[in-house]
Amino acid sequence: MKNYTCFKSPFGWVGVAKSPRGISRVVFGKSNEADVEDSLLSGTKATKSTEGLSEVVNLLQRYFSGKPVEFDLNLDLRAGTEFQQSVWRATYRIPYGEVRSYGWIAREIGKPLATRAVGSAEGANPLPIIIPCHRVLRSDGKLGGYSAGLHWKPKLLDQERANKQRM
Repeated sequence: MKNYTCFKSPFGWVGVAKSPRGISRVVFGKSNEADVEDSLLSGTKATKSTEGLSEVVNLLQRYFSGKPVEFDLNLDLRAGTEFQQSVWRATYRIPYGEVRSYGWIAREIGKPLATRAVGSAEGANPLPIIIPCHRVLRSDGKLGGYSAGLHWKPKLLDQERANKQRM
């Protein structure tokens, strides 16, 4: 990780980090900046600076304020295994305001029996919101899990559905 920044949003404190390869980590929903830094950095060294982060911060601020956003950014997914990266790339393609199932992701990546592994990969997603794992539900339509806290998932989905209808 090279640098990071934090800001307050309607969904709590947000932190975003960037490596030389791209955006590498997003944390949100924290009650204060220190909690964001603890989660975001996890003991690694980084410089607090907005250098190279203004675009992603602007997009995240727009998203959290309820505006539809498409994240077309350079991402650094090296934190994940090859399998996790394939899951995250498929998840990245889920359109704003829509949902898919863990099974759909498994079929998209050519591993139709890997539904549980897909769920585990989603739980390790380092870029929630940008890689919209909140848009992935169980096959029965129930929420499943969410690494940022399950209470956020319906709020994010409700916000997206409401704003998609206005588009």
